[in-house]
Amino acid sequence: MFQVLSNDTLAAQVHRLVVEAPRVARARLPGQFVIVRLREGAERIPLTIADADAQRGTITLIIQAVGESTRDIVAVPAGGSIQNVAGPLGKATHIQSWGRVACVGGGVGTAVLYPLARALADAGNEVTTLIGGRSASFVILRDELAAFSKEVLVTTEDGSLGTKGFVTAVLDALIADPARRPAAVFAVGPLPMMAAVAERTKPHGIQTIVSLNPIMVDGTGMCGGCRVTVGGKSRFACVDGPEFDGHQVDYQELMARLKTYGEHSCRLEAAIREQEKEAAR
Repeated sequence: MFQVLSNDTLAAQVHRLVVEAPRVARARLPGQFVIVRLREGAERIPLTIADADAQRGTITLIIQAVGESTRDIVAVPAGGSIQNVAGPLGKATHIQSWGRVACVGGGVGTAVLYPLARALADAGNEVTTLIGGRSASFVILRDELAAFSKEVLVTTEDGSLGTKGFVTAVLDALIADPARRPAAVFAVGPLPMMAAVAERTKPHGIQTIVSLNPIMVDGTGMCGGCRVTVGGKSRFACVDGPEFDGHQVDYQELMARLKTYGEHSCRLEAAIREQEKEAAR
């Protein structure tokens, strides 16, 4: 069992859990993830390790409650426990000194971006961080990112915080300024956002890394659920990623596959609710 030491709310339906997992904390590198299972028979959920403290033996997970399984996990109070935390899994982020980099996060993707941006700053890069959300209440980790970023630029769709609009517009302005143009871009967030980022950087030859979040089950490449096409070849996000060259990813194929899973999940949840109603009669 893995004890939850703290559980804080960062935004609407977004929680930060600090979990006691000494072996994972010692081995973890930026970009890697764990698979969490709350209890026997529960769904296996892949979650990026947002932070780790090897001395304390803890890892930090930032979770958006979007379904029954994630709602159950974020409902675990401090002092409660999670049955299984497997990892670290996936390939670590390739970190080098590019000089100037931009880190782009959308919504809860900012949680995945955080350890990457910090590792890039620690390697001597000048980091400009761009984060966005639907409104001010959905923007997370702004102060934490500001601690090591040269600047943090915020966008919201409704204009309630920072610039009104999407992070891609701010990225366009950054690329257009020779004094601020990044040599590399890291993007994490909704697939349409990452695709749009890659579309903007490709004409300029700016290396772009995206972190993909397809459906995963075992995290070892055996189930094939996280298969993605990169550079015309099949790859598994759990063992070959989750980070890939953003200019090589087939976003349309991946979005179509995720839509199929989503439709199946909705039908399954509806069927379960009907069964529960029948049982209660």
